[in-house]
Amino acid sequence: MTATLTPTKPPARAVPRRLTQRAGPADRVFRGVARSAGMTVLLMMLLVGGFLLIRGREALDVAGWSFFTTEEWAPEGGRFGIAAVLTGTLLIAAVAIAIAVPLSVGTALYISEYAPARLKRFLVNLVDLMAAVPSVVYGLWGAFLMEGSVLGVARWIATWIGYGPFAVDGVDPADPLASETVYTRSTLLAGLVVAMMVTPIASSVMREVFSQAPAGEREGAYALGATRWGMIRAVVLPYGKGGMIGGTMLGLGRALGETIGVVMTISLVYQIQPHILRAGASSISALIANRYGDASPFAVSALMAAGLTLFLLTLVVNFAASSIIARSRSGAEGDA
Repeated sequence: MTATLTPTKPPARAVPRRLTQRAGPADRVFRGVARSAGMTVLLMMLLVGGFLLIRGREALDVAGWSFFTTEEWAPEGGRFGIAAVLTGTLLIAAVAIAIAVPLSVGTALYISEYAPARLKRFLVNLVDLMAAVPSVVYGLWGAFLMEGSVLGVARWIATWIGYGPFAVDGVDPADPLASETVYTRSTLLAGLVVAMMVTPIASSVMREVFSQAPAGEREGAYALGATRWGMIRAVVLPYGKGGMIGGTMLGLGRALGETIGVVMTISLVYQIQPHILRAGASSISALIANRYGDASPFAVSALMAAGLTLFLLTLVVNFAASSIIARSRSGAEGDA
């Protein structure tokens, strides 16, 4: 008896079925409102950048690339540039971030991991409220309270470190009779004030990311015998690394553009001042605030060009921070 084999047809290739959903009136209205809001924000940003570019183009055409290398600010004399104020802006922001980041990380970890439930809600509201305090209040606090307190700290740093950015030329910090006015209204003081403004913003972002650390990995660390600090080092901090970077960069964006707090705590100088303990500092925002009132039309154009530089710098920092925060929130949550 002979068996007959019949060829079988290969299985048909599975084609995923495309799901369609008919949007209702409410969905279409919401989508239109959300899209319009997003487009409005982008349009406003383009209008601000375009306005600054148009108003500052005259000064940029006159100065050329020397606008970014000249320290002096004398638009009426044809000598003006942002080399000094841009350097001062970056130094003040660097000091602020160096102080704010440890405070923000510690505050966020305490609220998310250590604070009792009753105290946690109060601390969250308190930190968020600090972010809403007007800048002029921080400026008054820095000018009338912090300035006297910072003198001793600045003199101690200059005595025991005294090199690089911590050097103070022309004065002996070990001389008990030396005047302390050389340490007043410095980059350090402005950085401290800005750090107090930056800390609530960075802390809020870090706290939110820390609280999203997977519960399964937390419990797994405890099951393996880890202490609370061991669990934080092994689970929370690695998971929240993107949030820490993003919160820091968001704070940096705020620090770069801070105006009133900086104006009230520095003596504006138009030269590169790398010594953060010495009196005299500069920033683009302080330059615009001090010079706009009595500026000639050409000087206003130069100020607009400086504002355009600060706008683009802040925009780049904020976009980078948003991208990092978005990636940090996309991780899969562990199983409980």
